Amino acid sequence: MVKYSEKSESYFQKVYEVVKQIPHGRVTSYGAIARFLGTGGSARMVGWAMNASHTMEEVPAHRVVNRIGLLTGKHHFQGTNLMQQLLENEGIEVVNDQVQDFKTHFWDPSKELLL
Repeated sequence: MVKYSEKSESYFQKVYEVVKQIPHGRVTSYGAIARFLGTGGSARMVGWAMNASHTMEEVPAHRVVNRIGLLTGKHHFQGTNLMQQLLENEGIEVVNDQVQDFKTHFWDPSKELLL
């Protein structure tokens, strides 16, 4: 079991605040969130935060994918296709675990949010 420090918990909260602002029908990447938070090399830590968020309904973790639009976090959702279903319910087409027209759906917090 991974133990998280207070520093990690604080970082996770910052990640959640960004993720809560991803608009319906848009996606972002772990790395984009990390860069926005000033920790560009911490995409994996953003992934850990997303994994820990699945009990929080207000955090739309399904909108966070990898840098090329793959649903790399899908195995952390209940059922085999829940992440894909949630994205498709928002009008995002997913084929073979890949967001289609990724650039159109991509939401960059560094361009959309102020620090």
